[in-house]
Amino acid sequence: MTAARWSGAWARPLTDDRGPAEVDVLVPTVGRPAELATTLAGLAAQTDVALRLVLSDQSAGQDAASEPAVAAMLRVLEAQGRPVTLLAHPERRGLAEHRQYLLDHATAPAVLYLDDDVWLEPGTVRRMLDALRDLGCGFVGSAVQGLSYLQDRRPHETAVFEPWDGPVVPEVVRRGTPGFDRLSLHNAANPAHVAADLDVPTGGWVPYRVAWVGACVVYDRAALEQVGAFRFWDALPPQHSGEDVVAQWQVMERFGGAGILPSGAVHLESPTTVTDRRVDAPDVLFDDHETAPHRR
Repeated sequence: MTAARWSGAWARPLTDDRGPAEVDVLVPTVGRPAELATTLAGLAAQTDVALRLVLSDQSAGQDAASEPAVAAMLRVLEAQGRPVTLLAHPERRGLAEHRQYLLDHATAPAVLYLDDDVWLEPGTVRRMLDALRDLGCGFVGSAVQGLSYLQDRRPHETAVFEPWDGPVVPEVVRRGTPGFDRLSLHNAANPAHVAADLDVPTGGWVPYRVAWVGACVVYDRAALEQVGAFRFWDALPPQHSGEDVVAQWQVMERFGGAGILPSGAVHLESPTTVTDRRVDAPDVLFDDHETAPHRR
C-alpha cells in the first residue's frame, strides 16, 4: 500500500493493487465528535505512511461517523486511498476490553493505539515506525504534551530523562522501582521542553527510557500478541484505568520499549471520559514480586 494520494488524484478510481498497510491505527471513541475530528485531521496529515484506520465507537445515540466534521475527515482518508474500518461496539466492558476488540480487527504488522483527543504533527507516525524498526523493540511511544503548559518548565520532573544509549533491552518496571519515577517526564509540556534542550535535527528522533506512554503508542503486533495483549480485561471491573500500563509492562519485560523525542503528539486537553479511576489495572493484576499479570 502506498502513502497518501495527493489531492490531484482524489477523484480517480482506487485500484486493488495498493498492497497492505504498514500500520493499523486503532482509535477507540465515545461521545467526542469535535476531538475525534481533530484527531482524524492529524491522522490525514500523515501523508508519508501507508496506514489503515480502525475506528471503534461506543457513543450512545448518534454514531460518531455521522457527525459532519468526523464524516468529512473520514472522506479525506478514503480519498487519500487509506482504508477505513468503522466498528460499533456499544457494550461497555471497560478500556482494556475495547482495546482488545480493536486489536482483534487488526491485520498490519504494527498497530498504533491513538486516543480520540490527540493531534499529530505531520511526520509523527513515520518517525514512530522508523524508530520501532530501527530499535527492534516491542513498542515506541510519542508522549502527548499539553501546549497550554509550554511556558511552565519543570526541571524537577524532567531530571529523570535518560536516553537509550545503545540497544533497547527488556526491563521490569513496577511501582516502587526507579523506572516508575520516569512517569513525571510526560506531565504537562515536559516532552516539548526536553526535546528543545536536545536540539534534534528536523525529522530526527532520540529514544529514551519510559515508565509507560499514554494515548499514542505503536506496537509490534506480534510482540503485543505474544504477551497476551489486553486479554486480561475480564479480570477487571468495567470501570478501570491503567490498562495500557499493564500491556506495556508486559511488552517491556520481553521485548523492551521506548519513547521518542520530539513527540509530535499534542493532547487536546479536553475533560477526560475516564472519570472513575478507583481501580488501577496494575494494582489488580500485578503483585510486587511478579513479572507477569495474574488474575484474582
